[in-house]
Amino acid sequence: MIQVSDVSLAFGKRELFKNVNIIFTPGNCYGLIGANGSGKSTFLKILAGELEPATGAVTVGKGLRVAVLRQDQSAFDEHEVTDTVVMGHKKLHDILAERAVIYAKSDFSEADGHRAAELEDLVAGLNGYEAEAEAATLLAGLGIEGDALKKKMGELTGAEKIRVLLAQALFGNPDILLLDEPTNHLDLESVAWLENFLERFDNTVIVVSHDRHFINRVCTHIADIDYGKIQVYPGNFDYWAEASQLALRQKKEENRKREEKAKELKAFIQRFSANASKSRQATSRKKLLEKLAPEEIPPSSRRFPYIAFKPDRECGNVILGVQNASKSADGRQVLGNFSLEVAKGEKIAFFGPDNLAKTLLFRLLMGEEKPDAGSVTWGETITTGYFPKDPGDTFDGELSIVEWLAQFARDKDETLLRGFLGRMLFSGDEALKKTRVLSGGEKVRCLLARLMQTGANVLVLDEPTNHLDLEAITSLNNALIAFPGVVLFSSHDHQFVDTVANRVIEITPSGVIDRSMRFDDYLESPEVQALRDEMYHGHIRLSLE
Repeated sequence: MIQVSDVSLAFGKRELFKNVNIIFTPGNCYGLIGANGSGKSTFLKILAGELEPATGAVTVGKGLRVAVLRQDQSAFDEHEVTDTVVMGHKKLHDILAERAVIYAKSDFSEADGHRAAELEDLVAGLNGYEAEAEAATLLAGLGIEGDALKKKMGELTGAEKIRVLLAQALFGNPDILLLDEPTNHLDLESVAWLENFLERFDNTVIVVSHDRHFINRVCTHIADIDYGKIQVYPGNFDYWAEASQLALRQKKEENRKREEKAKELKAFIQRFSANASKSRQATSRKKLLEKLAPEEIPPSSRRFPYIAFKPDRECGNVILGVQNASKSADGRQVLGNFSLEVAKGEKIAFFGPDNLAKTLLFRLLMGEEKPDAGSVTWGETITTGYFPKDPGDTFDGELSIVEWLAQFARDKDETLLRGFLGRMLFSGDEALKKTRVLSGGEKVRCLLARLMQTGANVLVLDEPTNHLDLEAITSLNNALIAFPGVVLFSSHDHQFVDTVANRVIEITPSGVIDRSMRFDDYLESPEVQALRDEMYHGHIRLSLE
């Protein structure tokens, strides 16, 4: 159990939390949600003891071990991968380290023998003899195995380090598990593995994630941060969305009824207050009126950007043809003899273990790369809009947001552009911020704003959901569902892929699987699974970005 009592915290005049009281109980998984900047990560740091609240306290049950998904990727660069995972259980790791020092002595004394025996008992009590096997199992589930287990952390890529740090947090069955964006840099299959792990986990989990499918799968409760308060709802994200909206509608309806009753009372009082025979009734109604003040409904801190893609013209019958395209990068062939025909109305999700293959394909389609062989041909009626995974030099750091957007806008009028940016949550002076200071989520909203200016009838989107909060993902999701043109995209957001795509193309190490169906249907199809097993025979499916 972990108990939060009267916790408050403010940064300057900005109050993040005020008198928060929650008890997180064993056996439950709590999804901590809220708008960007509401304090989700900060609250996790308070729970972990890494940040002191201004008032109040966090109490962890006696003897309980808290594990945290660490964000410092370079902290363990000098340690081996397996050892880094075991370090997630500090007590066990310290015992194993002391035991190793004793056994390494050349002059092993009688006292050393007694201490070694004590340590062996401690190791057995903490299941330490299974430590390396457990670490290897966790790492394999996250796509790291074989020779990588003995590598130094400094030899891994950033995405691989994050996976090791996730395994570190999961190691040793912690009593309380705090996870901040654990699905970042995980491919869809790694996320599925983590979902299954957490569904079987019997202790307390508190997790921050922007992946709606993940939250729905693993969470038993939702802890909603909104304007300094944290309200806990039973159920998953979908249940919270319905319950919170129902509660809001009920409050509004109650207020409407109060206001109608108040009008009736005011009319009676005004009509009969001067009437001696009715004065007592008028006085009684005045007292009743004082009790009928509508309940204040605080505005939500959640803000949904307005996203809508409106093509200037409808697509013709010829959309796109790719014939036997090949492309090499970093000394290896990334795409080989890739062919594709796109039909009108198709929304195609691309996925697979090699993220470079998807990005290179999109760059080939947009003419930013030339194929080593083969061809890419667009139909004459087609205009394209592109969302790159890496915006590169897209942002000139000395330009304000409104100046930056004006480069791509058809109408350069500043008032019009600032109104447009306001709907993308850059209201007032925020539209004048320099692009060099933008966060990842703000840059994505800028790129989406630019994309809306194109009037394109085909959208090519490489990981557009990265860095977005739940509200922005929802807005983009709905915009693409409503978009009448063609969409070619990739995303690690399961629900986003399943609700947008009507065709799935998986780029495997042995070829391409192409099916016109929803993503969930694709994953559940026995015929597709048999084909995937054949395609991946001898290969690791998991993606390391």
